Amino acid sequence: QVQLVESGGGLVQPGGSLRLSCVASGRIFSTDTMAWYRQAPGKQRDLVARITTGGSTNYADSVKGRFSISRDNAKNTVNLQMNSLKPEDTAVYYCNLDSPVRDRGYWGRGTQVTVSS
Repeated sequence: QVQLVESGGGLVQPGGSLRLSCVASGRIFSTDTMAWYRQAPGKQRDLVARITTGGSTNYADSVKGRFSISRDNAKNTVNLQMNSLKPEDTAVYYCNLDSPVRDRGYWGRGTQVTVSS
């Protein structure tokens, strides 16, 4: 079984930065992909960024050039560095692990990010 715990959310002014972290417990396979999603009130949950064990990444167009995802395989952690934050980045951010070996995904409980002056 895998558990994901996020940290690092909070309130920040427009233009500011935040760093989110997610720690995964349990066995992690080399084919497991980790990602960050976000969900704003009244909207669907959307992919923000994804990273493979090998370090390949992809980003939502809305965050390209502002957000950076990284992964420490030895520590089973994934981070999301968020710069130049905008009010429209306000959402609950969820850590996700997709496991093809288990044929399922796992979710953290989420961390709130609010961008407001």
